[in-house]
Amino acid sequence: MATPSKPPSTSSGPLNPKTTHREFFGFPGAVAVMTTTVAVLYTWYFSCNERDGCQLPLTFDRWKHIIASATDFHAYFNTQALKYVAMWWAWLAVLYFILPARTVQGVVLRNGQRLKYPISGLTSLLVTALTATAVYAQNGLGPFLWIAEHFFELAFASLVFSTLLAVFVYLFSFRHSSVERENKPVVMLALAGNSSNPVYDFFIGRELNPRLGSLDIKYFCELRPGIMGWVLLNVSFALKQYAQQGCVSAAMWLAIVPQIAYCIDTLLFEDKVLTTMDITTDGFGWMLAFGDLTWVPFMYSLQARYLSFTPVHLSTEYTVFIALLSLCSFLVFRLSNSQKNAFRTNPNDPNLKHLKFITTKSGSRLLVSGWWGMARHVNYTGDWMYGLAQCLATGFDTPMTYFFSAYFLVLLVHRNYRDECKCREKYGSDWVTYCKMVPYMFIPYLI
Repeated sequence: MATPSKPPSTSSGPLNPKTTHREFFGFPGAVAVMTTTVAVLYTWYFSCNERDGCQLPLTFDRWKHIIASATDFHAYFNTQALKYVAMWWAWLAVLYFILPARTVQGVVLRNGQRLKYPISGLTSLLVTALTATAVYAQNGLGPFLWIAEHFFELAFASLVFSTLLAVFVYLFSFRHSSVERENKPVVMLALAGNSSNPVYDFFIGRELNPRLGSLDIKYFCELRPGIMGWVLLNVSFALKQYAQQGCVSAAMWLAIVPQIAYCIDTLLFEDKVLTTMDITTDGFGWMLAFGDLTWVPFMYSLQARYLSFTPVHLSTEYTVFIALLSLCSFLVFRLSNSQKNAFRTNPNDPNLKHLKFITTKSGSRLLVSGWWGMARHVNYTGDWMYGLAQCLATGFDTPMTYFFSAYFLVLLVHRNYRDECKCREKYGSDWVTYCKMVPYMFIPYLI
């Protein structure tokens, strides 16, 4: 009798090939990004707060103060904050399981499978908002003021939690790594996360879709704890301003209403995230864990935090200008994305018959008219201008509140580069033809 052959290792098999191209220049880039993002989180808090004001640390004394504050571990490590961060994650995870949800299939994976995802983010936000309202009715402003006053303790707790989560999913990705069932790997690795360099793989994310039962950890973290935490922080800072000044200023409304609307819009179109690179391509490692759970809520709420302790008075004309800029840029973002999603879903829809497209050799259709005839990434333009309007609401006394806009510009340019590389590889000469027909990336006739 022939001896059965040993199952091939899926850590380097045909479905889980070794990583050939490392993002962010590999190991040194991974270390640099992890170090820099945490340093920015610290710097933007310890140089922009109620006690010290909000100015860039351009002097040695300011840096000395920041370093001394940042290394005073006992001053901001708060076990209660860590407990609340864990409870927040667990609360939303419970809602993920128990709330009624529409089930949607993701894209086809390399092994031919399609994972199922519950679409219930907006319902989770609604239930959480109703719960927060009940907490307010029972306890008044106290719990929300605690959140605003213990902002950095919560941020540090979130950093600890997201790092522990990244350690867990990294170790979890090695389960049954040498077993295949029906020639399909038990663990599907991300193409960029199988480099055998533990630091880089930990950073970029080794497993593509880590799951605990039906809880897809990456999908869950992508839109729920961080996005809803951003809303909670903004509301808490607005209530802090109300408690201290007796009103919520126009500047605060201009900053938080568009951000809350953006969060609601994201959850309203939750199923669309299933076709983004974060879900289809990237693994879930420290980069996404920290980005989703810590960076988004605690850096993106900077405008509201600044306005909670800094009076900013805007003229009527300037207020109207920012409101119009927010509205117009949001419409560019939403209408362009909606047109693309509608065309992907049903390109034969009679409402889309006026749109022109080219058909690639792969069978895909690329729009060359409508919003997508203006620029290849016109949605990024609307997205960036929407964020800029929120920064403009903080006035011009400090450049620190414009970090959101500057960072988002870098993020979108990098994402554009990744999109262009992916499309160039996928469509080949058809992409060259498409670029000639739609020559601008962001703004028609300019860029």
